[in-house]
Formats: sequence, structure tokens, C-alpha cells
Amino acid sequence: MFTIKFLPHNKEIQAEDGITVIRAAMEAGVHVNASCGGEGVCGKCRVIIEDGAVEDGISSLLDDGDIEKGYRLACQAKVRSNLVVRIPVESVVDAGVLNQQSAPRRKAKIKQMDFNDLKEKGLFLPPVEKRYLELPEPTAQDHLPDVTRLVSFLKLNYGEERLQLTLPVIRKIPDILRKDNFRVTATLERPVREGSKTRIINIQAGDTSSQNYAIAMDIGTTTVYGQILDLVTGEVLSEYGDFNGQISYGEDVISRIMFAEKEGGMEILHDAVVHTINNVIEKIVKIAGIDPDEISTITLAGNTTMTQLMLQVNPRYIRRAPYVPAATIYPPIRAKDIGMNLGDHVVALVYPQISSYVGGDIVAGVMGSGIYRTEELTLYIDIGTNAEIVVGNKDWLACAACSAGPAFEGGGIKMGMRATKGAIEDFSIDPITLEPMNITIGNVRPKGICGSGLIIMVATMFEMGIINNLGKFNRDLKTPRIREIQNVWEYVLAWQHESQIDRDVVLTEIDIENLIRAKGAIFSGCQTLLEEVGLSIYDLDRIILAGGFGSYIDLEKAIVIGLLPEIDTDKVTFVGNGSLMGAKMSSLTNRIRRDVGQVTQMMTNFELSETHSFMDHYIAALFLPHTDMEHFPKLKKRLEARQKR
Repeated sequence: MFTIKFLPHNKEIQAEDGITVIRAAMEAGVHVNASCGGEGVCGKCRVIIEDGAVEDGISSLLDDGDIEKGYRLACQAKVRSNLVVRIPVESVVDAGVLNQQSAPRRKAKIKQMDFNDLKEKGLFLPPVEKRYLELPEPTAQDHLPDVTRLVSFLKLNYGEERLQLTLPVIRKIPDILRKDNFRVTATLERPVREGSKTRIINIQAGDTSSQNYAIAMDIGTTTVYGQILDLVTGEVLSEYGDFNGQISYGEDVISRIMFAEKEGGMEILHDAVVHTINNVIEKIVKIAGIDPDEISTITLAGNTTMTQLMLQVNPRYIRRAPYVPAATIYPPIRAKDIGMNLGDHVVALVYPQISSYVGGDIVAGVMGSGIYRTEELTLYIDIGTNAEIVVGNKDWLACAACSAGPAFEGGGIKMGMRATKGAIEDFSIDPITLEPMNITIGNVRPKGICGSGLIIMVATMFEMGIINNLGKFNRDLKTPRIREIQNVWEYVLAWQHESQIDRDVVLTEIDIENLIRAKGAIFSGCQTLLEEVGLSIYDLDRIILAGGFGSYIDLEKAIVIGLLPEIDTDKVTFVGNGSLMGAKMSSLTNRIRRDVGQVTQMMTNFELSETHSFMDHYIAALFLPHTDMEHFPKLKKRLEARQKR
């Protein structure tokens, strides 16, 4: 770690070797003009390296005289030592003003699964495993039937007492046994409940025991993510995500259900999501470079509507009071039977649901994060198209869901996009010139805004007075970047010549309104659920954030927009895609599968639409950050100080 000091602001931060100076400046809350996202083509992020060494940063946009004076492009210069960096354009600005513009950056701690820990605790027990067998060949004196020979050998050598075979496997056994002189590999599916029968689901010639793979998959309303796992080592071999093909028929679950009610609608939606699933499977198999025939199982986690559409179960009654799903628990299913391009033997394990709007994706997140095994009072929030909330610990769990809309995943935003290359993920504004500082994923020219970037933009503009608490732009500000186009006010983040696309990249008032509605739903959902169980957010030991709106969330900015009340940020952990994490855990250990039934019985569901206080809380939250500023004492103090200047 190196120390970087920014002048004239006199701000110091610790930064890792190799980070770019512009990202270090963003972390320190120091503004550097930058429109091109970090590609190095606009030349606006000139800084002076007064002391220390950087790698690169020299550009054709700098002349020899500039380079001799220590000028470098901040987006291209990589930190290689302790540095003193001067921001020349900002040197004429009152440093006191700048220091008030940016609160310290606080990102949630990222929690990852530790497979070594899983193994050390003896929990690495995949639900599907392979056994290599060298069976005695039949003779005139030993003429046991093929199936009996196989089963008897497993019982005698591996202690497998209760075994079950299906007709498709029995059909394969005679030829497979003789293909390699009775040297075979049997694939066994372990039961969820102890004492139940183990199923022999496949038989292969030779020794393929080292080639045993599983797929973990999150079936989201907006996106579908998949991973291939090695069931011998626990390693993730590949992963890939794609947009859910159902998006063409509606952005949220309600619109999907309504489409499914039309003639042929459910079949169309089923085919769309299965097509996406198969595309993801094809991609991750290709990346991993494995034989798809060696995949033994696929674990799927999705919300209740996505699960029922995937299984072609009518979702009609999910959106009608009393909001009853078709089922909460589904038995193991042949993946082939629901349209997946996988072998006949592959078992599909579907995560159970809790209610119409708290589905298998949330159960998977609860399982993967382990909140059901700890005494700590925990609030788990999955932020996506639908926001689901769980509170509790090992003794009890309560849950609720609300429709946040797709804003946190880039949906419903004019220039919104997933958190992929070219998306603006970090942002700042010069307080005097109102010029932007855009940082994109991949340090390329911007082409859109991802969810985490949207949160930062709106929070920054609100604190600086560029937008008011209704999300409306200050029309009196003198800058060409704030303009009205076709009766909609917007801020230009990057002009056309600075972007990857054929037009300006902008943030509109409609985008801000969509974000306010989304954050309002989540804030009021948390507040209502906590009140229903007699708690406030300040009673919690920890908060876990999950969801697909970016690789991290800036907690300070999330608080500024009112997504969360002011809390101790050290209590917050980010787990990424909690649904995929839970599906992965279930693929690697049967212990999780056995715990699922108990957890679903523990979870008490609250229907927010039937809870009268929810709408009151929601309306109060449709402002930046909220109508009740007592939830935000530090922000209130900063805003009052600004008004006095």
C-alpha cells in the first residue's frame, strides 16, 4: 500500500500498487475533470506528479514541456510509490468548498465463500458423486444379473445400503458394463433426507470419477447467471450471465404474469427463459472446456414467478389476493423434462419458495450467507428488479418483498445498462464549473450508466444542490450540461464525441424519478418489516446487501439518496449475487440441501401490500433522502451547513 497526498486539498489516502491516479482521487473525494471514462482521449484529467513515481500517464495530449513539468493523465498513470499529486485546475478553488463536496467513500465489505473452510468442516459433500467400480465379470459359476452385480458391489465395497435405479439407467447397464470389461463409473444422487434411498442416475464405461461437474444458476427477472463447478475440487471453472429473454414481454414479474395469462403466453415465456438458460449453459461449458456429458446436476434459484414460468406452472394466482404460489417445494426433476440441453441423467434441483414474492432466490441467499446459523440479528436485502428483505437469526426469520423496478440493474433508465465495459460506475462534479468526472468499467469511453453509478450520480448532484429533494434540476445553474430536450430536463455526462455511441450520454429527471421510486420501495419495505417484528434498523448486528446492481455499493451515497438510513457502515457486508451463491453452496454440500426445509419453515412472510403502514412509509420515502430527516442526522447537518454559505 502507498500513501497518496492530493494538493491543494491536503487529502491523503492509502492506495494499492497499480491503481490509477484518477481512481485514487475518486476514493479520496478529490475531483478531477474527466469525460471519457478513463480511456485517455479527452485529456481533461491532467495532474502534476510533484513527488513519487507513476507508470505511464504520458500521452500525445501532453507536450514535452508539460511532461517535463510532471504533468500526467490521471486516468493512465498507475501508482508505483508514495505520491504527492497536485490538481492544477482545482488549485484556484477554495479547498474548504471541495472538502465539503465529498463524504468519505465507504464500500461494503465483500464476503466470499471459502471452499477450504467448507472442506475443513467436513461439509464438502456434493449431492451427486461418482464411484469408480471394477466389477467381477460373470462366469458359469457367477451369473448374477447385471443390475444385481452392480448394486451388490456398491453395497459390499462402499456401504451403500439403500439404492434405487431408474428404467433409463437399467437400459444402459448391460452394454456399458461390457464396453470396458466391467470397469465402470456409477453416478449417485444423494438423498436430501437421511435414511432415504440413494439413486443411481448414470453409468459410464471406464473411470470418469475425476470428471464430475455441476451447474449453479440464478434465474433472475432481468438476468440469468450460471457457473460450472468441479465437484471433485470445489473449483468454479467458468461463469457467464445474460439478459433473461423474457424481458421482451415485460420488465417486472407482474407484467410477465399478465403476459402469461394471454393465449400461448406462458409457453412463450417458458421458451424464452429456457432459451436463455441453454445459451448460458452452452457458454460456460465452452469456457470451461469440459464434456457436457460429465455434468451431473444443475441447481436453480429464482423468484417465485421465474420458477413457475421455468417449470410451466401457471403463475396467474401469484398476483391476486391472497397471493398464493402453486407450490413451495419442488421434487428433483430431470433437466431434460423442462427443456434444458443436458444429458438424460442430469438432475435439476429447484430452490423452494416462501410466498408469491419471496422466492427461491432469497432462500438461496439466506442459505449461502449463513444468517440462519448465527445468533447475530441480521437484515438481508436483495436489491434487484424485485427487492426482498429478510430479518432474523438462527432462532427466527421474517421476510417480505416489494417491487423496486429495474433501476438498480440499469433498467428504466434512458442510458441504463448492466455493470459491463463502458458503464459509468463512478462519478463526481466540479463544484465551480459543473464539469463531470466519469469513470467507467474497463476505463473506456462511456456508453451508459450502471446501477451503482446511478446511485453515486444522484447522491452527488443532490448534495451539491444540482437537483432538489424531488429530483428536479436547478434550472438557474449556468452550464450547457443542464438542458431541456423535448420537455425533459437532463444533465449531459459525456458529449457525443466523448462517448462510444452516436449521441450524448445523459441523466434525465425521469431517470432520477425512477431511482427515487426504487429506493423508496426498499427503504419503506425495510422499515415496515422491522416495525412488524418490533425492531428498528438500529437494533441490528449486521446488514447484508445482495443483488445484481454492481460489484459494490457506495454506502455513503446509498444513504444520501435514502436507500438506507444512516447506519454504522462497518456492520454492512456485500455478498454479490446471493441467489447464485446459495445455488453454488447447494451444489457443493448436501448439508445445505438438508437445512433448506427447516429454513423455509422458519420464515414468516409479511405481505407488504396488506400492511397498511407500508404505503405511508413509501410516500414519505419519495423524496431525497426522505421527508423525515431525523433518519439522516449527519446528512442534515451537511445540507444545513451548505445553505448557510
